[in-house]
Amino acid sequence: MEVTGQLKMKFDTQRISEKFQKREFVLSTELSTPYPQHVSFQLTQDKCNLLDQYNLGDELKIQFNLRGREWNGPQGIKYFNTLEAWRIEKASAGATASSGAPNVNQTASKTETNNSSPVFTSNVGDNDDLPF
Repeated sequence: MEVTGQLKMKFDTQRISEKFQKREFVLSTELSTPYPQHVSFQLTQDKCNLLDQYNLGDELKIQFNLRGREWNGPQGIKYFNTLEAWRIEKASAGATASSGAPNVNQTASKTETNNSSPVFTSNVGDNDDLPF
């Protein structure tokens, strides 16, 4: 999935264990609407340094995976979601990328059948794919 927005906050890398580290950041989307959204993302392992080259206020395009997990605790089962970023680039950069993965939008425009995940934008009208 993909989203574009303005970098609002970035936090230091946290070493959770000897083998795992993560870094969180917040992206503000829909800034031109009365209700902007502040969305929290996380980077893991060797991706934590992708954020170093960007400053607060930069317009970024984030490609990410939606992760979910179940936790069975003393008060019952709870569900948690994580937005795990794997690619970050300047929104105006277009073809330049921070990792070697192909640009999803360029690939999708070349073929008529696109089986990829939906692309979310900051335009409210663009995300209305509900059947009703």
